[in-house]
Amino acid sequence: MLVYPQLGTGALSQFPFRTVRRTRTVVNAALDGSSVKVADAAGAMTDWTLGYTALSDAELAALEQFFASAQGTLNGFTFLDPAANLLAWSGTLNQPAWVRDPQLSIAGGVADPAGGSAAWSLTNSGAAPQAISQTLPAPGGYVYCLSAYARATSATAVTMVVGNSQAGRVVQTQWSRIVLAGSGDASAAEIGFGLQVPAGAQVDVFGVQAEPQAGASLYKPSTTGGVYQNARLRDDQLAVTTTGLSRHSCTVNITYVNHL
Repeated sequence: MLVYPQLGTGALSQFPFRTVRRTRTVVNAALDGSSVKVADAAGAMTDWTLGYTALSDAELAALEQFFASAQGTLNGFTFLDPAANLLAWSGTLNQPAWVRDPQLSIAGGVADPAGGSAAWSLTNSGAAPQAISQTLPAPGGYVYCLSAYARATSATAVTMVVGNSQAGRVVQTQWSRIVLAGSGDASAAEIGFGLQVPAGAQVDVFGVQAEPQAGASLYKPSTTGGVYQNARLRDDQLAVTTTGLSRHSCTVNITYVNHL
């Protein structure tokens, strides 16, 4: 599947960019004047307007090659929302989107660092490390950032996983954010994200987030996630303004329609 390219910095966009979501409601009007309204999830649309300035020659070449491969509005591609949490059900770790190793148990309703009770307790009752993870249909070679808020009853080393990248992070007794940037197999069409808890340990987690960039941004709760397959360009041509040596500007318009 064709994928939208990242910039040389590992980001997908520059600020400012614009996201517009449109939803549709089906209304059934009865003869007695009453009506029934139902949300039509298949009719939802999302549009992105990504403005770029000071692009290098290499970054512009990647965008132009992408436009040529997509043939403008003709072909669909995978697009990762630069303003979204890529993970599905980031705040509900018992959803089927999450895969758990057999000796890892979870419990919700734990006090979180935002003052609510949306954190989860992960308990490893086994004799080996156990993980909770998601695998997304996203390009393996991208740069990603995985982050989460975590705490433990005593200092514990948790392993964070982003594709082929793994690293230990010390979790303290107070809430703190742990972060790992990495990537996976450049030839793969999917990538995994996970947290691995050592044997016999219990760790509370909140705000698990994956982003298509090298650093963590403000936590954004998610349900469907930010991976959009079969997105499309809204223009057949890429208009470019060159302002200097290896300095180019352009605007890319992207749309995603649920029922297409």
